[in-house]
Amino acid sequence: MADTAWPGPLAALSRLAPRVRRGAALPAALVLLWLAVVDTGLVRTPLLVPLHQVLSSPFVDPDGRQIWAALAASLTRATAGIALGACAGVALGVALGLSRPLQRAIAPTLHGLRQVALFAWIPLLTAWFGTGEVAKVVFISLSAFFPAFLNTEQGVRAIAPAYWETAAVLRLRPWRRVTKMVLPAALPAILIGLEIALLTAWIGTVGAEYAIGVGRGLGSFLVAARELFRMDLVLAGAVALALVGYACNRASRHVFSRIITWRDR
Repeated sequence: MADTAWPGPLAALSRLAPRVRRGAALPAALVLLWLAVVDTGLVRTPLLVPLHQVLSSPFVDPDGRQIWAALAASLTRATAGIALGACAGVALGVALGLSRPLQRAIAPTLHGLRQVALFAWIPLLTAWFGTGEVAKVVFISLSAFFPAFLNTEQGVRAIAPAYWETAAVLRLRPWRRVTKMVLPAALPAILIGLEIALLTAWIGTVGAEYAIGVGRGLGSFLVAARELFRMDLVLAGAVALALVGYACNRASRHVFSRIITWRDR
């Protein structure tokens, strides 16, 4: 009866179950190893703490509960930085993909700047913007900008000549040409760029908080936990980082696959 009423969700779950089992095998093995080695007292070292202590610290430890405020601050900061960097990257990628003169004037500079290691920007940004919120958001925007820009530019330049001929035959105005032809045709490349931008911006968020170290955030939480030598809080922070990054990746893949249903990514 249930199969008849809900064939779609049940079929999706049945397809998902083997992949979940395969993906969860290694984390489960690591957890079991941790329990067997640390929680049983087989290995005693201040660098490894029992798993239950790590998992309970965000809920029962007064210092550990600060992770929720830190997580909220990091997500808010990352959202602002991603929005700014991704919008600028897509807009500039479309502009340079459409205009050869603009591309020849600006692209060499941007391609040269992207060779600079991301964290090498921090001294310059802190000199320009100080050690406050602005420097962190600018750094996160920079983290998201280059993946969005590069993929968008390549996506626009890779549009097939037949599309341009069709737009010319239909005499589409520039704005309609961009919205009705360029953006839909380059959308798969743009979404891949945004997916990479999400991950790099999340890494940039924690890196900025860790390196600049002023204010609240997961990076600052890890720094404080390390200075207190609270390895349970350090490990809890690392677990939170991994879970948020994984959730962002899965959510973006799900949303983007819904947007470009005509193409198997």
